[in-house]
Amino acid sequence: MKKLFTILLLTACSFSAFSQQKGSFEFGLNTGVNFATVQSESATNTKFRTGLNVGVFGDYFFSDRWSIKAKLSYDQKGWNRGFIIDLDKNQTAVTDYHFDYLTIPVMANWHFGKTRNWYLNFGPYAGVLLSAKETALNRDLKDFSKSLELGLALGIGVKIPVADRVKIILEADGQGGLTDILKNNQGSTIRNSRSSLNAGVAFSL
Repeated sequence: MKKLFTILLLTACSFSAFSQQKGSFEFGLNTGVNFATVQSESATNTKFRTGLNVGVFGDYFFSDRWSIKAKLSYDQKGWNRGFIIDLDKNQTAVTDYHFDYLTIPVMANWHFGKTRNWYLNFGPYAGVLLSAKETALNRDLKDFSKSLELGLALGIGVKIPVADRVKIILEADGQGGLTDILKNNQGSTIRNSRSSLNAGVAFSL
């Protein structure tokens, strides 16, 4: 898969594309694989949770170089090999934490390259918690988790034209949480962190 991704990126350089003009708009959809974990002083032993993201986006162009891009994505986050206390057995159990969000990034999008088919975007995001569970004791953790997450998003990608108004998108992006994911956390702050590899399609209006 890595070789295929690299080949597609290199192939994109050989395509000619028309730069978007001021006032034009793109919309589309994308999906990809997530590699999620958390950042915390007390979570140094965690492993990545592999999940998925599925979303839609809109991209409004202020010029051929700059646009503003908004997404709406279902995002699987969390981490594996965390710990939870089993009060019934009075012992600590190893568990996986599954936190799923509806994520809404709003990002500045800079387009570069000879035909402006490469882009770099960055900006804030908000994540609305959909579910929070752990697997060892099968407990629902939503009541103990914050319903809103705030953070920063960063991504880089390329658009490969396949028709007059249709482009295939290949993208790598990351998100870093700025807020604690737990309510009334008396220990170290726990923040989401996730990277992803995505593919999608964009349509120009």
